[in-house]
Amino acid sequence: MADSKKSQERAESQFSKVLNKKAQEAKRAMSQYEADARAVGEKTAKLKALRLAKEADETKNKTNKKPVAKKSRDVSVTQT
Repeated sequence: MADSKKSQERAESQFSKVLNKKAQEAKRAMSQYEADARAVGEKTAKLKALRLAKEADETKNKTNKKPVAKKSRDVSVTQT
């Protein structure tokens, strides 16, 4: 019986260590996932701000430009 109890305690100890190790790995993985998600969100926000600024600048330039008058060619026809 004593051997049986020692074996069971040893098995439970090993199992507990494995569970703790897996829990720590899961926490690290979740932290990495969350960090990656934050980074993607920040990059997306930055790109959106750049796109909106570019579109605003393009719109501003369109409204500030005066239409360019086409130059007419003055072609003189000479009679001979």
